[in-house]
Amino acid sequence: MTALLEVRDLRVAFGAAAAVDGVSFTVAPGETLGLVGESGCGKSTTALALMRLLHGAVTGGSAHFDGRDLLALDRPAMRGVRGAEIAMIFQDPGTALHPLIRVGEQVTEAIRAHQAVSAAVARARALDLFRQVGIATPELRLRAYPHQLSGGMCQRVMIAAAIACSPRLLLADEPTTALDVTVQAQILELLQTISRATGMAVILITHDLGVVAGMADRVAVMYAGRIVEMAPTAALFAAPAHPYTRGLLGAVPRLDQGWDDELPIIPGSVATAIAASGCRFAPRCPRADRSCRATPPLAPVAEGHLAACWHSG
Repeated sequence: MTALLEVRDLRVAFGAAAAVDGVSFTVAPGETLGLVGESGCGKSTTALALMRLLHGAVTGGSAHFDGRDLLALDRPAMRGVRGAEIAMIFQDPGTALHPLIRVGEQVTEAIRAHQAVSAAVARARALDLFRQVGIATPELRLRAYPHQLSGGMCQRVMIAAAIACSPRLLLADEPTTALDVTVQAQILELLQTISRATGMAVILITHDLGVVAGMADRVAVMYAGRIVEMAPTAALFAAPAHPYTRGLLGAVPRLDQGWDDELPIIPGSVATAIAASGCRFAPRCPRADRSCRATPPLAPVAEGHLAACWHSG
C-alpha cells in the first residue's frame, strides 16, 4: 500500500542538542502507528516538527504527505494542510486552548477556517462532536471558557477540534492523559471507529503500552532522538529485539505479580541529546560492550521487524 506519510532522516536540533536525530518511518492510510518511549526521547518533538510548529529547529530530512514535502511548503500552503488534512491532539489542553475564547467558538472556528459552511452549520457540527467525545450537557459546554472546565473536559474539547474537519492524518500526543479509564476506552474506540470508516491514519504518541497493544498496528520505539526498534505490534510484544524495548515491557506491572514484588527498572536516565556517536542506550544496557561504541543501524531482525542493536540476534 502506498504510504500516506513518508518521513526520511528527520532532524530537529535546539542549539547543540539533537532532539530528533535521523528519524525515518512511514504511515499508510488507515494505519495506526504507535510512537513510544520515555519522556525526553523526541516523540512530541517529531509530531511538532511534522506540523511545522518548531520554527527554525528542523535541520534536515523530509516528510512527504500525499506527495508533498511538509517541510518545504510555504506558510500559506501549510496553513491549508494544518487542521484540515493533518490535525493534532496536543498533550496539554490547558495551554493549547485559548483562555479568552469560549470552547465552542474555538471548535467552530476550526471548522469554518477549512470548510465553506455557515456559523449555524459549524455550531451544529461542534455540538455533535461534543456529544461524540462524551461531553455532558454539550449545549452548555459550548459557551464555557477553558477555565470553567476540568482538565479531562478540556482534553475532550481538544479531541473534538482535532477531528472536526475529518483529517486524513491525526497526530495524537497522549490523547487520553487527563481522562479516567472508562472515558479513555470510549475516546480510543471513537478514534478507531473514525479511522476504519474514513481511512484516517493515526500516529499515537503515548507512554501507555497497554493502549499501544490495543490500538496500534505497528510500533516505533524511540530513545534519545532515534528510533531503536520498529515492528508490527504483535511481533514487538511477542519478541522485543532491543534491550530498551525489553526494559520498557518488563517495567509494566503484571496481574500475576504479588503486591510486594519489586518491579524491574531501567537504571539511569535518558541519554543527553548532545551525544555524537555510539549506541545512546549503552550506558543503561546490561549487554553493552565495546562494539556499542559504534552507532548500530536500524536493521532487519525478522520480517517487518527492525532494531538498532548489535546484540539483537
